[in-house]
Amino acid sequence: MLTRRSMMLASIAAGVTMTSSNASSRASQPSTAVNFDVPPGACDCHTHIHGDPEKFPFFAGRVYTPEQASPEEMSALHKALHVERVVIVTPSVYGPDNSATLFGMMARGATARGVAVIDDSTSESDLDSMYKAGFRGIRLNLATGGVNDPNVGRQRFSAAIERMKARGWHVQLFTSLAMIAAIKDLVAAAPVPVVFDHFGGAQAALGTGQPGFADLLDLVKSGKAYVKISGAYRASKLAPDYPDAAPLAQALIAANAERIVWGTDWPHPDSVTPPGRKVTDVTPLYQIDDGRLLNQLPAWAPDAAIRRTILVDNPARLYGFT
Repeated sequence: MLTRRSMMLASIAAGVTMTSSNASSRASQPSTAVNFDVPPGACDCHTHIHGDPEKFPFFAGRVYTPEQASPEEMSALHKALHVERVVIVTPSVYGPDNSATLFGMMARGATARGVAVIDDSTSESDLDSMYKAGFRGIRLNLATGGVNDPNVGRQRFSAAIERMKARGWHVQLFTSLAMIAAIKDLVAAAPVPVVFDHFGGAQAALGTGQPGFADLLDLVKSGKAYVKISGAYRASKLAPDYPDAAPLAQALIAANAERIVWGTDWPHPDSVTPPGRKVTDVTPLYQIDDGRLLNQLPAWAPDAAIRRTILVDNPARLYGFT
């Protein structure tokens, strides 16, 4: 029997396009103009699409329910930011169903790449179809799911590496510095690229001396791991410019600029259900000014050539943009 996922994959292989109607969406748009020259080919390496739940139902085991965020809104965001390319990541609310991500990728065409969530039911033919559609990696979300046991983290990471090593896809992790320290040896030995989301889970208020940050820097220095300097609001509480995230970004860039990529984390979901609410209640998206976030990059990387490395060259290599 055809699954919903296999039907979506088949539609992509056949070149079928889809339309979207997300009149109820409230995803944020930049209110601050970009104040530096963004190089051609720049990439936002961390975004999500939240489709109409009647067309893209949420995963029953999710821990929150976000508002909608459409491909059209994403395109408006990137037009305002002068960003040409995008990486769309399947969020935890869909489990291993990548249909909404595929929907967003179809809307963007050749300027989009995807990062999927898979499970044991994801077949090799599914992965073949995903590659043709533009997927280049898989994501392990250990943070939203609350995985803190190093033994569980090591097992899941090892299984992901084993699955991806023949394909050369990267493995992306949303996790904590404590978990990174616990799997450091596995990352160092991994035969595929490893990518850590959102400053590797570092907390800006704790500075560069916080436990585990040196392990992250070692992996970046050695070239064994990429880090997304993305979602600064997840690392810092000092809105709207998150100045205490700057030392983290600067340390990571100084360690190895060729292993750093940038992203918005648009549409900025609050990845927990507020106290007193049900998981099925819609949790509003954060209203983040991504223009202000992007304008922090020159302070983090004053050299224009290094900014080009972060925004253009590294994503092109990691995600296969040409």
